Amino acid sequence: MSRPASGRVGKILGLNAAVVYVFLYAPIALLIVFSFNDNRNVSIWTEPSLRWYGEMFQNSAVMGALRNSLIVAFVATIVSTVVGTMLAISLERYRFRGRGLLDGLAYLPIIIPDVTMAVMLLVFFFQAFGVLESLTGISLTTGLHTIILAHIAFNISFVAVVVRARISQFDKSLEEAAADLYATRWKTFWKVTFPLILPGVAGGALLALTLSLDDVVVTQFVSGAGSTTLPVYVFGLVRRGVTPLINAVSVVMLAASMVLVAISLGLQRGRSGRAAEELVEPAAIFEKVT
Repeated sequence: MSRPASGRVGKILGLNAAVVYVFLYAPIALLIVFSFNDNRNVSIWTEPSLRWYGEMFQNSAVMGALRNSLIVAFVATIVSTVVGTMLAISLERYRFRGRGLLDGLAYLPIIIPDVTMAVMLLVFFFQAFGVLESLTGISLTTGLHTIILAHIAFNISFVAVVVRARISQFDKSLEEAAADLYATRWKTFWKVTFPLILPGVAGGALLALTLSLDDVVVTQFVSGAGSTTLPVYVFGLVRRGVTPLINAVSVVMLAASMVLVAISLGLQRGRSGRAAEELVEPAAIFEKVT
């Protein structure tokens, strides 16, 4: 059993924690505060105002970039969640030739640098477009479709990791009980397995949505004309100088990311217990599979 720290050690540890939290969150607090500054100069505070939030929603370039971000994130999240969930189930439940290689490749997009991932995808797209044009005469270029494919490529791994962690904690005796009640594999999956892994699936989907909405490096490499997303647009504005408009856009993106992460954690913690309680009794299993 761990012993409580002495008075001096406790004060040092508390001071260290305070310094770390200030270092991490003071810039975020300043960003939020100065997004409500009426002055165009971000370093001079004059009076609180919602001026820049109003200008943000009236800016056609910002709204166009936001629309592109939502389209990319929505499509990429749906596809990567379905494929990532199937990948997690296959790696966790089944044994087949090449499983070890696939298991290693599944984690590759998580560990390799974003720049490397972006260059690989860009080279792949140009090679694929060249082959397609030589075979069919159809000429393609980068755009929203390449951004969506790129986001699916790296989101699948994150979804698979989250769902696989949930499956590893799954009580297989519940599936065996459903089989004893003559339920088919398909009905067992939808009535027993899926409700129990649903918190992991939802958490993986929200993680993929967050990563897609926040990605800059990969998106910037594989984007084309008219396909700029909101993070790439903000990055382009920052290179020309920080303005209160950038602060307002950044706060909106920060708030959206925090909400998605909070929902993900809530789903994983809340629904997991309720789903397990609903299926612990044989009568509950019988009711679901019959």
